[in-house]
Amino acid sequence: MSEQEKNIPILDKRTSRRSFIKNSGLTVGGLVIGGAIGSLLNGKSEATTSTVAHDTNQTVIDYSETRQFFVRQKDFDAIVAATEVIYPEDKNGPGAIALGVPYFIDKQLASPWGSNADDYRKGPFKAGETPLNKSEIVLQGVRKLNEVAEKEHDGTLFKDLTEEQQIAILTSFQVGEVEMELVSSAAFFSLLRTLTLQGCFADPLYGGNKNMAGWKMKEFPGAQMSYTAYLDKEEFVAIEPVSLGGHKH
Repeated sequence: MSEQEKNIPILDKRTSRRSFIKNSGLTVGGLVIGGAIGSLLNGKSEATTSTVAHDTNQTVIDYSETRQFFVRQKDFDAIVAATEVIYPEDKNGPGAIALGVPYFIDKQLASPWGSNADDYRKGPFKAGETPLNKSEIVLQGVRKLNEVAEKEHDGTLFKDLTEEQQIAILTSFQVGEVEMELVSSAAFFSLLRTLTLQGCFADPLYGGNKNMAGWKMKEFPGAQMSYTAYLDKEEFVAIEPVSLGGHKH
């Protein structure tokens, strides 16, 4: 374990729900079973349909919540639960699940990025490097989450643990205490945390930041075509965000 990893703070119940953004630690997040969260964890609502106004016979299928990478439901359930612990819903706004982060991660891992298609992958590897690609790291990591949960809590899957139990397991990954093959658990946690934050704040074009809610929390304007209309404004101007997909006509 590197000195940097050793210095990452461990959680306790007093930790701010989103203080990990500032100090690289986890948050005291909650996984509330019900509504959209419950449907995700129960494997429901993989694709949703909505009726288009003005034509009740025409439907549009929303494929944004379909899986391309995760095949096993309990693997996906584990990453759903973990991302919500890392970035929970609170008074400031929606959490990872409502922002579509699990599906964002699924799409990234299914893409050439997930298989490190553009990276040189031949050995020898330096200390700390791994021959595994990103999708292999995440898949092994989420399965290890369930493995540790079942071992420590009488066969209970990670998604069904209490908030405190989930935090304790993720913290053990964060500090590198869990044994993984060809990669450290700290490296897996770091990748998962990075993917979670990217899913919260990347352009919705990539599958996360649903309804641009992540940008709205930060008052980020998104992909505006121009700011010339605001150049002479002395005060802060809150601009309705626009995604890259919003420029299609």
